[in-house]
Amino acid sequence: MAEAQFSGTTLYVGRRRHPRHGAIEVLGYENTAVNLADGPNAMLLHLPARTMTPDRFVPVGRRGERVLAAMVDAVRPLARSAGALTMDWMSYDGPEAVQVFEHDVYTVLLAEDPTLVPAALGRVPEHRRPRLDPALMEFYADHYPLHSIAVCCFDNADARRAKPLLTWYEPLDPDVLTAPALDAHTGGPPDPDEPVPTDHWVVFGTDEAPDGWGVPVGYERGLRGKVRAFLPDTVLGAEFATAMPNGDFAIAHDDLIEGRLDRIERLRPSR
Repeated sequence: MAEAQFSGTTLYVGRRRHPRHGAIEVLGYENTAVNLADGPNAMLLHLPARTMTPDRFVPVGRRGERVLAAMVDAVRPLARSAGALTMDWMSYDGPEAVQVFEHDVYTVLLAEDPTLVPAALGRVPEHRRPRLDPALMEFYADHYPLHSIAVCCFDNADARRAKPLLTWYEPLDPDVLTAPALDAHTGGPPDPDEPVPTDHWVVFGTDEAPDGWGVPVGYERGLRGKVRAFLPDTVLGAEFATAMPNGDFAIAHDDLIEGRLDRIERLRPSR
């Protein structure tokens, strides 16, 4: 929402057969954030899902602080560098236009229509309430009309203590796994035509893969069963550390099952 520097980003997207929720997609997100604004700031994630609710944000707990790091540790020895890849828990009583709730160090605003977010900022505690450019919300409304928008507000002290963000949903496209990575760190709308630097580990998982697929993940002992139920047993992933077209990371589910990480794409905004 304001000027910031993000580095060391880890994105995880996986297809999971959850014992309670059935076939779902799980998104994990973590980075190192340096807030360059004078006051509070926020990160915005466009989620390829509708009907998002606060209970779909999973508290990872103390033992879950390294769940995404464990995935990177698993794929790091086998991952190919980006240069080698060819690239063409709040209660919820009912629907609201903008849902506002606390999750880890964030106050989250969750909406299907991002243009309604500015009017809900007053419900964010003042020490976490960022300045917001309405043009940014209009950009996401125009380019991602079927997505849900999560605005995760934090202050300078919060950013250093944030745990991995883990959420789940029914995906918009069952044939493609998409990790939101559209880049803009100025507070204004992203420029889809401007190449951007990357510093990302992008990790994928699927319960539909055959035996022997991927590399096993060594999670910390004592990880809560409620968290573990959302996490994959094996993963594949790649590191990206070059300038790339602006957009999201995506791979067809069939290509993922075949281990074709060379077919990871950068998806640009829809229009």
